[in-house]
Amino acid sequence: MIDACRRLADNPRFQRAILGVIVANAALIGFETSPALWERHGDLFHALNFAIQAIFVFEIVVRLLAHVPGIHRFFTDGWNVFDFTIVAVSLLPMAGPLANVARLARLLRALRLVSALPELRLLVSTMLRSLPSLGNVLLLLSLILYVYAVIGVTLFAKVDAENWGSLGMAFLTLFEMLTLEGWVELMNASAVATPWAWVYYVSFVVMAVFVVVNLFIAIVINNLESAKREEQAAGVSPSHPAEQIVRIREQLEELEQVLRTRPTA
Repeated sequence: MIDACRRLADNPRFQRAILGVIVANAALIGFETSPALWERHGDLFHALNFAIQAIFVFEIVVRLLAHVPGIHRFFTDGWNVFDFTIVAVSLLPMAGPLANVARLARLLRALRLVSALPELRLLVSTMLRSLPSLGNVLLLLSLILYVYAVIGVTLFAKVDAENWGSLGMAFLTLFEMLTLEGWVELMNASAVATPWAWVYYVSFVVMAVFVVVNLFIAIVINNLESAKREEQAAGVSPSHPAEQIVRIREQLEELEQVLRTRPTA
């Protein structure tokens, strides 16, 4: 039975079938938001939810049994823990004090699409690796926003109090300018106070938008390349995880067999 579970867990067809169930689950959650569809097909939705939940539980059990006798190895992978937690929490009853938690867990089942696709796992890992560096960029951006907010209130509060009347309003205005929406109109309105208003606006767009925002992109791309190089150095291809799992599992089984046959001192 253990060997059958291993073959099934490593079977690309089984993995694609689970991926299809995950996509169907996400679509079902979206359909349930329609009151008309729920009133008309509520019983069908309940049945489909039960079937999808049963499939997810079956998949987790198969993957757990595939790691026997070292079942603890299943939980050494963060993505396995993620899948197991979502499936376990979604087993909570839909009625009672934990009903809201159960509904949230059903919604989180759609996030299993991330763990099911190696490319998405790589992107998420890249985002997590980028957080420390992005924090420094956010600090730089906050400093730029603060300086420009104080200058904006000082220069333009009297002629455009709606956008620059206070420090808080100035922060909101500058945040809106980060999207490059409406900054030309703001500049024209501020030109009443000083003809040099364009220097303030153009310099902010260049520094905060073109420079700082592109720093975000550069950091993410750099971490993505680093993650790809690490996977290549480790001999793990994100496009063929099943083959790598089979190879690693065979090596572990060979090691366990050697340890069993070694004479004890």
